Amino acid sequence: MDPQAFIRLSIGSLGLRIPGTALNSTKSEIHAFSSPCSCEIRLRGFPVQTTSVPLLSSPEATPDSHSIASSFYLEDSDLKALLAPGCFYSTHACLEIAVYTGKKESSHCGVGIKRQQIGTFKLEVSPEWGEGKPVILFNGWIGIGKNKQETGKQGVELHLRVKVDPDPRYVFQFEDVTRLSPQIFQLQGSIKQRIFSCKFSRDRVPQVDPLCNYWSGSTDNADLEAERRERKGWKVKIHDLSGSAVAAAFMTTPFVPSTGCDWVAKSNPGAWLIVRPDVCRAESWQPWGKLEAWRERGIRDSVCCRFRLMSEGQEVGELLMSEIYINTEKGGEFFIDTDRQMPAAAASPIPSPQSSGDFAALGTVVGGFVMSCRVQGEGKSSKPLVQLAMRHVTCVEDAAIFMALAAAVDLSIEACRPFRRKMKKGSCHSL
Repeated sequence: MDPQAFIRLSIGSLGLRIPGTALNSTKSEIHAFSSPCSCEIRLRGFPVQTTSVPLLSSPEATPDSHSIASSFYLEDSDLKALLAPGCFYSTHACLEIAVYTGKKESSHCGVGIKRQQIGTFKLEVSPEWGEGKPVILFNGWIGIGKNKQETGKQGVELHLRVKVDPDPRYVFQFEDVTRLSPQIFQLQGSIKQRIFSCKFSRDRVPQVDPLCNYWSGSTDNADLEAERRERKGWKVKIHDLSGSAVAAAFMTTPFVPSTGCDWVAKSNPGAWLIVRPDVCRAESWQPWGKLEAWRERGIRDSVCCRFRLMSEGQEVGELLMSEIYINTEKGGEFFIDTDRQMPAAAASPIPSPQSSGDFAALGTVVGGFVMSCRVQGEGKSSKPLVQLAMRHVTCVEDAAIFMALAAAVDLSIEACRPFRRKMKKGSCHSL
């Protein structure tokens, strides 16, 4: 399997300080920094990212050099677009970090507090970003305040670390809707290579032991009336090119409407167990992860997918890795990324695992992106597109377990559809 080239642009080690000459200027300047400081990080073509910036009380203090405030992931096409001059500008695009004091929308005693811009840091995009090697683009302090230019005083200083790292990924596409048991292809430019096959089935008989090798049951159409009342026994097996099952996902908790509701509520979510072959016992499976899903009602309904890693199948060993809301109409992206969503339990400084097996064994991932899965909304032809960090794949089987997780996410959108029952009085909006 050949990966596609991606780069990770990370911005971290953020901090603000006011040099002594500025501190002695006016009390109003000092008071301005008593409110929270934040920054908007902008890169053309990408959503604006907002994060807080700590104010350092000691001039000698420096922020944590390993902290990451935000990251951007770029393909070759993204970098080419940033380097190309546009109609209204002649230079390359810039990474721009605008620092503010105060909150964007806040009030005190009924009087609005206007957010004020302290200064801006800019860094021009350059071809070295795409050279395929780690590069520290900036690391240290830089003056961003306006005082130095206007009054000759030393202004506010921003500390940051901007780095580019190669972050190659494998990209996979389900050929068709998951329920139609599609082939799974790896994408490399215009080349498509079949890597896996996906086998979907459903069984109306509850499984006694989800970890045993139980894959019997009819693959014919299930009774439609039963489907209107509950969705259970759905299974997905991922096969390699030889036909061997190398990963699987199946429902362990049915997707059923909660009391007084017409939908799967948070109080009683459906659940999938993601498993891989047990290397010690033939024809047996070992648990790898657990995916729960439910429907959130609102102006725009969404399906929440919560994924936990499992350690030897024990509840105490579960570690929350991702909790993502996916729009039921437009679809969205499920992802595991410690930069974009860092669970508290995953913050321990354990070395980054090298494969999905290590990923489960260590119970943590350090270093950003792990996987993403883009799915469509309800009633649309969803052909999941999966991206997987190359460092978590040492063999085909490592990739297969993430394909099973992606299939479970896709099927959860379908499983969380309203059951179209006649609603009773007192619906459970609070669930």
